[in-house]
Amino acid sequence: MLIGAVGFVLFALVLEQALHFVVLRPGADGSVALMQRPFLYMLYGALAAGVFEETARFVGFHILKKKYTGLGTALKHGIGHGGIEAVFIGGASMVSAVVLAVMINSVGVEGLASMGAPALEQAQAIAASQPGMFFVSGLERMMALGLHISLSVIVYYAVYEEKKVWLYPLAILLHALADCPAALFQAGVLTNVWLVEGIVLVSMAGLVAIAALLHKKLEPKADSSESYKKTSPCAQRREGV
Repeated sequence: MLIGAVGFVLFALVLEQALHFVVLRPGADGSVALMQRPFLYMLYGALAAGVFEETARFVGFHILKKKYTGLGTALKHGIGHGGIEAVFIGGASMVSAVVLAVMINSVGVEGLASMGAPALEQAQAIAASQPGMFFVSGLERMMALGLHISLSVIVYYAVYEEKKVWLYPLAILLHALADCPAALFQAGVLTNVWLVEGIVLVSMAGLVAIAALLHKKLEPKADSSESYKKTSPCAQRREGV
């Protein structure tokens, strides 16, 4: 889990953001030139996320391979990767909203206004939001966690199985496809948030299915192997070891 979390921070929050700083640098008027071409923006954003995050998994599993194996390794890595993303992306904004609500209840809107325009603007933005949007944020993080766990399983087998390295570029492509709806929403092409979340839900279900089928096909059949029978605790007790 720690390797997954550190990998996300290093590759997605440091290296990927450095690339965004160069490619998406706003102009003098604050606009981003690439956003004027929505589909090019979608292609860039989705592929950047796919390349950096799946590379983080690929490197992470090479580190873990020295000591850890099994499906649990893949699942825990995915939980660490997706969990830290939820903390930074969803959790931080939710905590900020709660803190702001407590401040309003303590000092009132007038007191909040005395703290400066940014605090008042944030309060107004939260007040203008539909209540259902806060539910959507939590739902989105849960679906994203499912995506990350599934992708970790796919990249796990790219590293741990011989001649399956092609699963690594496949994971990049699948990740990019799953991120396309969000990129189109940011570019203003898609405006219905429920449609976007519906597409993400379908994407998550598809990735879970792919990961499950892949695991079923590639999982080592250790329980039925002669080596397992000879080294199992039961066999050792029978032999007096």
